[in-house]
Amino acid sequence: MKKLLVLLALTFVAISFAAKAPTHRSIRAEAMGNAHVALVDDKEAIYFNYAGLNQINRLGNYDMRPEQGYYPRNIGDMRLNLGGAGPFETYFSTYNVAKDVQKIYSRASKVAKEKGLKESNVLLDSLASHPELIHKMNSYDHKYLTMKIKMDAEMAFHNFGGAIWVDGNVAPYMDAGLIVPQLIIDTFYIDGVAQVGTAYGFTDEFSAGIGIKFAKRHKVESVHINMANYDDIQDTLEDRYHDATDQIFDFDEVSAGIDLGVLYQLTRELRLGMSLRDIYFKELAGDKITPNLTAGINYSPRFFNRNTGFSRKFNIALDYADAFNGQNNYKPFSHLNMGLEVEQTLLAWPGYSSAFRALAVRLSGGFKGGYPAAGFAVEALRFITVEFATWAEELGYYTGQDEERIYMGQLSIGF
Repeated sequence: MKKLLVLLALTFVAISFAAKAPTHRSIRAEAMGNAHVALVDDKEAIYFNYAGLNQINRLGNYDMRPEQGYYPRNIGDMRLNLGGAGPFETYFSTYNVAKDVQKIYSRASKVAKEKGLKESNVLLDSLASHPELIHKMNSYDHKYLTMKIKMDAEMAFHNFGGAIWVDGNVAPYMDAGLIVPQLIIDTFYIDGVAQVGTAYGFTDEFSAGIGIKFAKRHKVESVHINMANYDDIQDTLEDRYHDATDQIFDFDEVSAGIDLGVLYQLTRELRLGMSLRDIYFKELAGDKITPNLTAGINYSPRFFNRNTGFSRKFNIALDYADAFNGQNNYKPFSHLNMGLEVEQTLLAWPGYSSAFRALAVRLSGGFKGGYPAAGFAVEALRFITVEFATWAEELGYYTGQDEERIYMGQLSIGF
């Protein structure tokens, strides 16, 4: 018994310090707080719960599922997506402070040349005489400027779906320094993932799904760039570019994993879901990956949903997400995601269930890990979709300690 307890304790410690898996950024999900494990009624089932593939062409189909026929129908999804994200508020504030810090260094350099003194001595004397300058430099120091990019190719049909996607992230920050300012790239990584899965409905109420994925992570750890010497900047960036790209197609470092999921239609309006994702069989670029266990509930009130030419979709969802991740477990809200969405067709012809949908909009809102999230999407001619979402990620240990707000936009084409 003692050995078992020790083993469980060691397992918990290992999970607590393991890295996060490659993360697909779903604009639809992020806009409603990333509460999606029980909602999954389209291609997002590939990323959140493969059992949701069984819902495609069943919800909204009176022949296959009479009780859910009122729901807007979705026969399938085939999409190409390109998006990017970043904390734009931090960008603007850092730019303004950086200009002020630059003036401090320029003035010190000018005085040093005029009086024949060392620039470092002039700078230190200025800081000693004007302590408010130190405060300004500190506000500029260690400012993270995280940038993200995503590219997806995805398709989903009844009981089948797959995707190829890339998630990239670079997190540079500024170090004002007392003598020489530096640009430091804390972490740079690119995750490439190919995944495919299937679902099966055991009954009209219960379905299960399973998927397999292949992932490769390439990363470069901390890089220091001297901002006072432009030749050093160019040489350093070229070296790091080769570090990041020379081995990007080395498939010996690819890791395989599996995803599992279940859905249960408790009533015609209430659905329960659970998934265990990112069960990788070996490390990714030296990172031990934490599996993601998420459970949730979705409510789709019949009164608000319409399966007509001017269709309407309305969902309210709640998830307890990433239960094994102990990095932000000081507050319960760090695992709690909740949100709602409403999608409305505004223009359709000729205006009945098989109509051509010319224009539709989606509005969403919610809370992810205790922080507010929101977003919208505009779809034209059922082919082009522009989406936007904002949410926050916790950089500290507990919710509310250190918020980083992310803004992401995406362009999608397909049906």
